[in-house]
Amino acid sequence: MIRCLVVDDEPLALDILTDYIAKVPFLELVKATTSAFEALALVQDDGADLVFLDVQMPELTGIQFLKIIKGRCAVILTTAYSEYALDGYELDVSDYLLKPIAFDRFYKAVMKVQASAVPAASPAVPPERVQLSAGPDFIFVKTEHRIQKIYINDILYIEGLKDYVSIFTRAERIITLQHMKKLEEVLPSQRFARVHKSFIISIDKIESIERGRIQISDKIIPIGDTYRDKFFKKIEDRNI
Repeated sequence: MIRCLVVDDEPLALDILTDYIAKVPFLELVKATTSAFEALALVQDDGADLVFLDVQMPELTGIQFLKIIKGRCAVILTTAYSEYALDGYELDVSDYLLKPIAFDRFYKAVMKVQASAVPAASPAVPPERVQLSAGPDFIFVKTEHRIQKIYINDILYIEGLKDYVSIFTRAERIITLQHMKKLEEVLPSQRFARVHKSFIISIDKIESIERGRIQISDKIIPIGDTYRDKFFKKIEDRNI
């Protein structure tokens, strides 16, 4: 678990990063504060592993903050001004996020920190590999430091977003560094269909199909032209 500290003089920025941290299983929010000095004291007491640090703050700038802590923890700079990136990298920050921060870019940054935090001697499961199960009812996927079992019948749909994949089940959203093509190969073809470059759906969970869109639970999923004919052929074969 990576203990996170968010430092920004804008309450809205704090709220956004707090929400993003809550979505990632291996992150734990220690403190979200508008006070750079409060954050500095916490870091100096070894109370955080990762700081999301705004560059422009009234009490203490992010660059001054970095110079004081001298590498005591990982730092991801957050700012609306791209010209600060060079200074940040010269001070050896883990990454640089330009506001407004998208979740996929945030996730890529924290995965970089997470990867660097794993000891070199620790056995690792390649993040691009889905662990095939011995039975037909579940799969295993790599999430943070663990391999998670997912029952196939619980999967509603899978959404691919750049560097990671979200698997939506009845109860939760599971994020994994994975390729859509690999998941498509692993899942039983009679029960799942690729309907878009960014979506794989469970056929049994379809509630309706209308005007090239599929509804599953409260999600509307588009049908891509490349996948349309194969998908509707599969639907016809199931007599839906």
